[in-house]
Amino acid sequence: MLKKTLAGLALGLTLTGAMAQDINFGIISTESSQNLKADWQPLLDDMAKQTGFKVTAFFAPDYAGVIEAMRFNKVHVAWYGNKSAIEAVDRASGEVFAQMVNADGTDGYYSHLIVHKDSPIKSLDDVLKNGKSYSFGNGDPNSTSGFVVPSFYVFAKNKIDPRTHFKIVRSANHETNALAVANQQVDVATNNSENLDKIAQKFPEKRKDIRVIWTSPLIALDPLVMRKDLPEATKAKIKNFLFTYGKTDPREKEVLVKISKLSGFKPSSNAQLLPIRQLDLFGKRNKIESDTALSEADKMAKLAEIDKLLAALN
Repeated sequence: MLKKTLAGLALGLTLTGAMAQDINFGIISTESSQNLKADWQPLLDDMAKQTGFKVTAFFAPDYAGVIEAMRFNKVHVAWYGNKSAIEAVDRASGEVFAQMVNADGTDGYYSHLIVHKDSPIKSLDDVLKNGKSYSFGNGDPNSTSGFVVPSFYVFAKNKIDPRTHFKIVRSANHETNALAVANQQVDVATNNSENLDKIAQKFPEKRKDIRVIWTSPLIALDPLVMRKDLPEATKAKIKNFLFTYGKTDPREKEVLVKISKLSGFKPSSNAQLLPIRQLDLFGKRNKIESDTALSEADKMAKLAEIDKLLAALN
C-alpha cells in the first residue's frame, strides 16, 4: 500500500512538473496577429522540439494585454519593446534575460516619423509648425519607438503636447500606422526602421508611398523577458535554446531573418532598460515644466519627485 501511495505521489509530482513546463510565449502587437504568428511560429515549434516544453504563442490586441497576461502568470516568456519590458519588470514579475541581435551584428534600430511620398510635409519643422492642419498616428503607449522615443525627442523637447497639437490623434500598431500613411488616411505617423523593412517585404508597393521625415538616435534592440519565478531548470533550457538558435543551422537562420532580420539573441539584463527609463522620466519632466494649468507649488513638487527618480537611476 505504501509503495502504491508513493508511486501515485511520484506520478502526481511528475505530472505537475510536466504541467509546469508548459510555456506561453507572449508576442507584442506590432502588426496583425496573423502576420506575427507566421513569423514566430517556426521558432516556437523549434523551441518545443528542442526543450521538450509545450510552447504556445500568446497574442493580445495591444502591448498592455501581453504585460497583464505575464502579470497573472498566463504568459511566461515574452518579446517586448524596451518600454513595455519596463512595465513587465515593474508590474508583472518579469526580468530581462536576452536581447535581439540584427543580421548585420548590430543591436539597435531607429524610431521614425513618416508621411506619404506626395505629402506637403517635408520636414519635422513642418510638423511642429502646422500641427492643427494634420492628423497624427501615434504608437501604442507602451511602444518604445512608436511612443516613448518620439514623445521625448519630437514633442517634449519642443514643449508640445501631441494630444492638442494635431487636428486628430489616434493610436495604432506600427503596421497599421504605416499602411494608414501609405493610403493617405493619416498625414503623419510614428514608425521604426524594423517595421519599414517588414512593410517593404510584405507590401512593397505601399513602402514606395512612404517617406521618412525624422529619425531618432539609436535605440537598443528589443529584449526578451521571462517571469522571475520560473524554475531555474526551465530558465536554463530556454536560455540555452535561444542563445544557440540560428548559430549553425541554415533553416534556423532563415527563421530569424523572417522574424525581424535577426541573427540571434544574446544575454541581457534589466540594465538594458535604463536609457528608456531615463527618456520616459525626462519626457514627463518636460511636460510638467510646460504645464500652465499647474500651480507653481504643484509644479515644483512634481518636478522634485521626477528628479528624485532620475537621481535614483543614476
